Amino acid sequence: MKIAVTSASGQLGASIVRHLINKVGKDNVVGIARTPEKASNLGVEIRKGDYNSRPDFDAALKNIDVVLLVSGMDAPEKRIQQHRNVIEAAKQNGVQKIVYTSIIGDEKQTAFSPVVKSNRQTEQDIIESGLEWAIGRNGIYIEPDLEYIDHYAKDGEIKNCAGNGKCGYTSRGELGYAYAQMLSENDHNGHIYNLMGEAITQSKLAELINEVYGLDLQYNSLSVEDYAEERKAELGEFIGTIIAGIYEGIRNGSNDIESNYELAAGRPHKAHLEVIEAFKRDNQTS
Repeated sequence: MKIAVTSASGQLGASIVRHLINKVGKDNVVGIARTPEKASNLGVEIRKGDYNSRPDFDAALKNIDVVLLVSGMDAPEKRIQQHRNVIEAAKQNGVQKIVYTSIIGDEKQTAFSPVVKSNRQTEQDIIESGLEWAIGRNGIYIEPDLEYIDHYAKDGEIKNCAGNGKCGYTSRGELGYAYAQMLSENDHNGHIYNLMGEAITQSKLAELINEVYGLDLQYNSLSVEDYAEERKAELGEFIGTIIAGIYEGIRNGSNDIESNYELAAGRPHKAHLEVIEAFKRDNQTS
């Protein structure tokens, strides 16, 4: 069985490739990347695939049995057709199964909702494709908070608009493990899984970071409007609006839902403390 992973040069795609190598062997894994050279360190065959190019995927998916479609990063209105290029190429090439990395979130009430809605459309396109399928809805990555640790330490606080809302965080490593199972095991076919760990508040996240990093961070809540203005000033209109929308969704409870991680992965999600400790260790030695 030959399994292809799109966006293999990205952090999530690379994690999935590495976990697949451990599970099925490198000869059975193909990475697909818009810029193949950026994925050349993965130790598997790499093929070119730009989501905007149907011909790329007509070629990239030849002799592939299962494909992992990592959700694209473009604006929501562009993603649906980009994903359809992969789905249609998979059908043309006789691919048997598609696994899709979707997201948890509210489809209607926040600035992040257009992204969620576009993902739901791709989910529907895959379900209606006639192929076998499995879908993961990813929780929020914990890594960006940990990559921002120097800023938090300087400010002495974590500050956003999530309020007392709970968020089911996950990590790219945990997702990579779960998707490797979903790609290689047929028991997952026809299932949609919420892939996340324990749902925690921002105050709890600060406590865990303090425990691992020896800091004294406090959590301070902003209004949605103030946080959106702050994020847009630092990150630009599009990304700033999206980030504020994600935290507004947390505030509204859209990320405090039941996790299906153990059903997908065959084991419980690692505790957030363990994930944070591993991140710190890996980044001290890298």
